[in-house]
Amino acid sequence: MSTEEQVREFGRVWAAAEERGDTEVLAGLAADGFRLVGPLGFVLDREQWLARYGDGGLVTEKLDWAGVEVRDFGGAAIAIGVHEQVATHRGNPVNGRFRATHVLVRDDGRWRLASIHLSPIGGPPSFARAPEGDER
Repeated sequence: MSTEEQVREFGRVWAAAEERGDTEVLAGLAADGFRLVGPLGFVLDREQWLARYGDGGLVTEKLDWAGVEVRDFGGAAIAIGVHEQVATHRGNPVNGRFRATHVLVRDDGRWRLASIHLSPIGGPPSFARAPEGDER
């Protein structure tokens, strides 16, 4: 199986574990030094990331990981795609569509997730000039 196929399969396993809130599987997928950079710039370490599902704090109803491009760097791989979720955190909706970068490293012959970085996908920033003739 190619690195690209391995990383795509890893992504399917990861997304399914997120939907189930399966911290046991997620713990097995994450490297010891794992970090998540969230869509608002916050940073979670591995323990904080796993604790999101504790006490029903985070409930992920649907997580789609699509349009994934995989780059193989030998002992590491970078996967960039679109992460679309339907979820709640402490009862508040946290639905979103994000450009996501996953960094994976080889550890004992298998892939482990070292980092995830999420950026919201949206329209142009408020400071972007409207095209001429556009009367916004």
